[in-house]
Amino acid sequence: MSFVYLAALLVSLACVMLVDVRFRLFLGSDWRRALVVLAIGVAFFLAWDLAGIGLGIFVRGDGPFMTGVLLAPELPLEEPVFLLFLCEVTMVLVLGAARLLERKGDRP
Repeated sequence: MSFVYLAALLVSLACVMLVDVRFRLFLGSDWRRALVVLAIGVAFFLAWDLAGIGLGIFVRGDGPFMTGVLLAPELPLEEPVFLLFLCEVTMVLVLGAARLLERKGDRP
């Protein structure tokens, strides 16, 4: 059992969250609303994954860097962490890009 992939996800998530809070983009702006959006996003993608697993479309691949812990059949422990990272990084990228475009529009 290896925790390399899970650790990499958690470190990456922490780094994105630090950027987020530093520039007050998503969690740093309104953390209550952000947590609701993140919860909805992760729930949506988990439902998507479970539907795919139920239909036999998604299968878990074994790798030397995964924990091997399953939350459900074919659903590894790392998947919800990855989905949280995916939702967080998407919101930071969208809000960061919007801020940069807004700032560029302010210049003469």
